[in-house]
Amino acid sequence: MAITDKIYVKNHRQLSSQLDTNIPKGAFKGATLDILFNGGDSLDKLDETTRERVLDFAKDFMDCGCDNAPYCGHPERKFIGYLLELRAQGLNPGAIVDVMGDDYMVYAYEGDILSFLDDGVRTLEAMEELARVDGNEEMRQRAKQTKDELSG
Repeated sequence: MAITDKIYVKNHRQLSSQLDTNIPKGAFKGATLDILFNGGDSLDKLDETTRERVLDFAKDFMDCGCDNAPYCGHPERKFIGYLLELRAQGLNPGAIVDVMGDDYMVYAYEGDILSFLDDGVRTLEAMEELARVDGNEEMRQRAKQTKDELSG
């Protein structure tokens, strides 16, 4: 299961009530993406702080210009990049959860973030070893450096 399947909308019941429609708890579920991508006038029903965060989320992760947007995979890839950037800034999984809640009113369980980061480290270790076996020193060094940065 992808990490974006484990990202949830904070206070989704309150949002559903304000929007007068049911929205899924998952931030990257189809109905949630529809509301964010095509929100229009319905977002005016949200309180100002919530509206700002929802619009920031839509702008930062769904603005790709693809014909299939927001179902093109770019929102999920951008969000994964955001998580990796937070880790690169030295934040631990708990702090990452706090920051994404503050930035976008979404949350995940700390253990899910830790598992995502651990999977990334394991993948980079495999890349490093494959590059070593293949004799590609440049790729091995890049994988090692990225792994070290992700490991903290």
